[in-house]
Amino acid sequence: MSTSFPAVTAVRNVRPWGGEASDILIDGSEITQVVPATDAPIAETEIDGRGLLAIPGLVNTHAHVDKSWWGHPWQSYGGEGGTDGRIRHERARRDELGIPSVEITSAVLAESVKTGTTEIRTHVDVDLGLGLRGIEAVREAVATYDGALACEIIAFPQDGVLRRPGVLALLEDAAKAGVEHIGGLDPAGIDRDPVGQIDAILGLAAEYGTGVDIHLHDGGSLGAFQFDLIIDRTRTLGLQGKVNIAHGFAIVDQTPQRRAELLAQMAELDITMTTVAPVRMTQFGLHEFDDAGVRFGFGTDGIRDLWSPYGTGDLMGIAWQYARGSGIVRDEDLLRVVQLATSAAAPFAGVAQNDLATGSRADVVLIDAENPMDALVRTLPRERVIGGGKLLFTR
Repeated sequence: MSTSFPAVTAVRNVRPWGGEASDILIDGSEITQVVPATDAPIAETEIDGRGLLAIPGLVNTHAHVDKSWWGHPWQSYGGEGGTDGRIRHERARRDELGIPSVEITSAVLAESVKTGTTEIRTHVDVDLGLGLRGIEAVREAVATYDGALACEIIAFPQDGVLRRPGVLALLEDAAKAGVEHIGGLDPAGIDRDPVGQIDAILGLAAEYGTGVDIHLHDGGSLGAFQFDLIIDRTRTLGLQGKVNIAHGFAIVDQTPQRRAELLAQMAELDITMTTVAPVRMTQFGLHEFDDAGVRFGFGTDGIRDLWSPYGTGDLMGIAWQYARGSGIVRDEDLLRVVQLATSAAAPFAGVAQNDLATGSRADVVLIDAENPMDALVRTLPRERVIGGGKLLFTR
């Protein structure tokens, strides 16, 4: 089943990236031209942009759209702290809340879309209790957008890989079924076998042609050792451009020299990173990563789930959190943060181009703001959201 979203053939009288008033012309899911604004009458399939700021669609590079209690009454935080404690608590309560399901995922996607997200890379739990039904639910929910929402899925072993016999076989089944990426979780901290998990995950990716997206929370020298292992296996298995490290807290724990060495090797192999800009931690260095040539994107992580009651689905809020936590104040750096949240992040969702330019996917977000920097620092409401050439949201 698909939801009917009206096709858009032009977004008229907008200011792309805060520039001159322009008309963005669209054919199907693609931008065909960006031309100076005209005063011709607005057609039925066109949107009157009223001089609003236009930016590309936001890209959520690290989501968990399969597990949330959005749509349910308030759920009080419970269970034990720590990664293992949160896993046990989630396993104990997810069935009573209908997690995962098409309905849950649809609610999360709707909240994401209305804040301007048009492209998503999401982790989806795969374990012995669920099998692959979480992936099936997410695929079904995304399909209702009929191509207007770009989405890639990571088969995510939230409860560990090697410590749960049978999970590796499930990940292989997911790869055979066409999942875009294979995930992993704290090879040392959870599985207590960093070499074994990393060899297994990256080996599957090499065999089936998938990407890899591995949660790595372990900090300090233990985390850095796992960076080394991932770098080594990426090079050995020829997985350049296919590996992402999520969170990667250890990278900010290293000395400048050690971090520079890791970043240089990652850039050589195009190993990327994703961050949820945690408020209590040092942020990735904007210039340090850019100068090294290591790409990174922003993600919302879980949204109102059994791990935490926080999260709204607004990726711009995460970008704000990163910028504020990094002490970013200059225009060029604020603009770069918006680019990281939009156009620069397109490959994370399997999109070749996400920009307000000819040939780009037609993802356009309209905001009543002076410029992209203003939109970021005030996290202003999104007025209109167009995804893949279809109108997804009107405020």
